[in-house]
Amino acid sequence: MAKKKYRFPQVITANRLMGGEVVYWTGDGGWSESFSEATAYLEPDAIEATLAVAEKDIDALKVIDVYPFDVTNEDGILTPVKMREHIRAKGPTVRLDLGKQAETRAEA
Repeated sequence: MAKKKYRFPQVITANRLMGGEVVYWTGDGGWSESFSEATAYLEPDAIEATLAVAEKDIDALKVIDVYPFDVTNEDGILTPVKMREHIRAKGPTVRLDLGKQAETRAEA
């Protein structure tokens, strides 16, 4: 099987099976609801090996829909490349008083 080519650093995401919350692989064998705690992977071998480990949580009924997505890393700050992942990381776009974006606004 040919290796997949990755153009950008990758972050691995999924949804918690209980509740459906978006989660990110932290690199220490766990998941976090905070995108800022996600680990980025640069090498295809590291991405594939980490996916294999993270996907074990599907069988353990912890998460569903595990996949990597493109991010940029500027000065140590990860940013999703695609709008879909921006929305998954921040929350709904129509009610700024709900979801993760409300928490961010309250902290400011």
